[in-house]
Amino acid sequence: MNYQDILTEIGNGSALTAENTGQRIGQGKLSARGSGENEDHHLWNNRGSWWCHFTLHRPDYTSERIRVSLRTKNIEEARVRRDELFHALS
Repeated sequence: MNYQDILTEIGNGSALTAENTGQRIGQGKLSARGSGENEDHHLWNNRGSWWCHFTLHRPDYTSERIRVSLRTKNIEEARVRRDELFHALS
């Protein structure tokens, strides 16, 4: 699963399931606190590709750690894609 899959599914109003969990990403509260000083918060580079990670808190008081590929090797593009993803999920 990558960020484009999430944006597409949210835009279509479809139920989005996280890989290997069967749970819906579209249900829950995004927990993505960012530090104003660190513009790369929630990003990490895995062998040249940028990924985003965050926690989703569900109404049933469970939480799930979500990790998605941003499908880019460029940090500026990764920041834009992370922000698009967080905007769509909030």
